[in-house]
Amino acid sequence: MSFRFGPTDGVSLVAQTWMDIVGEFGFDVVTIAGTEPADRVVRGLGLTDDIAPDIDGLAMALTDVDVAVVENLCTIPLNRPAAHAVAAALSGRRTLVHHHDPPWHRPRFEHIADLPSRDPSGRTDRWRHVTINDITAREMRQRGFDVDVIYNGFDTSEINLTDRSADVAATNLRRRAQRARLGVAADEIVVAHPVRAIERKNLPAAIRLAEELGAVYWLLGPPEEGYGPTMERLLASATCRVVHQGCDITADIYAAADVIAFPSTWEGFGNPPLEAALHRRPAVVGDYPFAGELRALGFRFFEVSDTEGVRAVLDEPDEELLDHNQRLVADHFSLARVHDSLRVLFDRSGWMP
Repeated sequence: MSFRFGPTDGVSLVAQTWMDIVGEFGFDVVTIAGTEPADRVVRGLGLTDDIAPDIDGLAMALTDVDVAVVENLCTIPLNRPAAHAVAAALSGRRTLVHHHDPPWHRPRFEHIADLPSRDPSGRTDRWRHVTINDITAREMRQRGFDVDVIYNGFDTSEINLTDRSADVAATNLRRRAQRARLGVAADEIVVAHPVRAIERKNLPAAIRLAEELGAVYWLLGPPEEGYGPTMERLLASATCRVVHQGCDITADIYAAADVIAFPSTWEGFGNPPLEAALHRRPAVVGDYPFAGELRALGFRFFEVSDTEGVRAVLDEPDEELLDHNQRLVADHFSLARVHDSLRVLFDRSGWMP
């Protein structure tokens, strides 16, 4: 269950990973959300819906559900009536509440105290709470939640740390094809910013990096949260070449790019730095809390102010740095780890089919 499924935002991507895994456990998986393309659409559950949730429709959508997995809907206060309706409908039922963005992580929501949701039945044996990082887990434990941590996972199955020749050949093919689609020449530097255009993604810093490098700035996502006019102004005033175009294939993004910009001021997780590490691209990463957690694990990202450091690795690629970051993704963020962690949680909860 979520506000929505289908876009390329982090919550939707992680939700799909989890659906694949619990499907492997033997469950039949259905999606419930406020908008299509969910299997079951319930009016009023959408991200920006201004109508009351359809309580009868919600009850009907949940009739045959044995275990509910709630993706951020009962965590971030973007639609509080929906959060309360879903919590009430799942009272006393087997529920995994997957927390991505609690309210205190956003200044405009930090005063809200009724989320994340707790089981209205008062039972402590039916709901399980999972966060995507240790920071949020500690904060929720301080608020009285019993929490597990499961990092987002990435497909590391094709990583070969000893022989990369096949990977290089495939990446070069992707690179030429995607750059042709973008209208980018082989000798142009591309700074990719694989995000939706919203304030906390810090478009000005990413554009400034591209300008200082003499690069093409490639913004992939659409504007949201009323950021469209600001985005248009920023793109129009950029002194570098700008490409605003999406790409549905993750590997193509990183193949075409030379540098990944991710100067966000806040992220609950943020997949692009880890995707950059997986696909052997240097990343410029902001100073948000989870980035500190990644750096503590040993990841070596460039600071937003370190344009000269980025320029140096463009002139002479640092293969040792790229090897190091790629290995850490394989060690800590593989899909196998997510699979095993979810299996342990479902086993412990008595939820396996």
